[in-house]
Amino acid sequence: MDNWLGQLAPKLQQAQTTDAYRRRRELNSAQGPWVSIDGRRMLNFSSNDYLALANHPEVVEAFTDAAGRYGVGSGASHLVVGHHGLHHQLECALADYTGRERALVFSSGYMANLGLLQTLLGKGDSLFQDKLNHASLIDGGLSCGAKQLRYRHRDIEHLESLLQKHAQGRAMLVTDGVFSMDGDLAPLTQLATLAERYNAVLMVDDAHGFGVLGETGAGSAQYANLNQQQLPILMGTLGKALGVAGAFVAGSNDLVETLIQSARNYTYTTALPAACSAATLAALHISRSEPQRRENLKSLLRQFHSGCQSRGIPLPSGEASLTPIVPIIVGSNQRAMALSNYLGQHDMLAVAIRPPTVPVGSARLRISFSAGHSAADVTSLLDVLESGCKEIGALV
Repeated sequence: MDNWLGQLAPKLQQAQTTDAYRRRRELNSAQGPWVSIDGRRMLNFSSNDYLALANHPEVVEAFTDAAGRYGVGSGASHLVVGHHGLHHQLECALADYTGRERALVFSSGYMANLGLLQTLLGKGDSLFQDKLNHASLIDGGLSCGAKQLRYRHRDIEHLESLLQKHAQGRAMLVTDGVFSMDGDLAPLTQLATLAERYNAVLMVDDAHGFGVLGETGAGSAQYANLNQQQLPILMGTLGKALGVAGAFVAGSNDLVETLIQSARNYTYTTALPAACSAATLAALHISRSEPQRRENLKSLLRQFHSGCQSRGIPLPSGEASLTPIVPIIVGSNQRAMALSNYLGQHDMLAVAIRPPTVPVGSARLRISFSAGHSAADVTSLLDVLESGCKEIGALV
């Protein structure tokens, strides 16, 4: 080709030669601890379906019943004719669950984060982000016009030094609640203290904590015991632990009304189908009424961490053991792909995560657990992971 599109092919070829090329896998089954993918039945350690609700009979029934009554599409944006009574019920339930005045449902977490930052911040404001925040938060910061400063991962002293030098206009601190590639927790109590000290607003993206952390599964805010005043902006997703689709922002009435009136990502997006709200309401009920799902996750995590320690499999230390995300960091793209392929040969799915998703030199397997897994599943994973790490030379 004569135009610049002809420059795309060499970049794709380069990605293939450096094991950075990413391929989609074709799922041929429902989501679950066991899946059929690319025509093979595999034990799944790559899903975000933490509470095993994506194919739960009650959730599926709620979806199909609502689809039969209200159809499969919402037909319009929320501000035209797409806002269904089930959307309203879900928003009320989410506000109650998180202990906030109101909640607002978005089509995705990415849309929610961009909409929030673009609506609340602009030129002359300052945004402070953890270095390992999700891409949607970074993109939201780049697009909102505020001065964006990124502090070292979970480094409170570095953040305070940036606040002292650069806080201006409307200042906001933004962090993941649970970091999606490392599984560790943000120091929310310390962040809330800094936010108050420097007259900043704290926002948390709790995509991987909501449904998992806290006494009733309300997430990172509940785990850290932070109320709406201490943590004014809470975002959570509905397609991970709750197993459905969409996201929400929870906070004050004024915050939600401002987003309804001014967030372009909300105004100009077709609403999620009402059936998704019905299914999410069912998932919320199960999450609240069946704490044994979270207890099983904790038990599996203890088993896995203990097993890795006894076998010399390298793991991060500390609070990462509280979340269902466990990284096996092996360094190079080639080693990560080799380990992922080794597990695949033993009918286990653990996708290799490589740059730019993670920093160069920290390619890894991102192992994630589900309440649907069993102790026997974890033992099988440990056995294969140990032999795989020996084969690629990753054991400590």
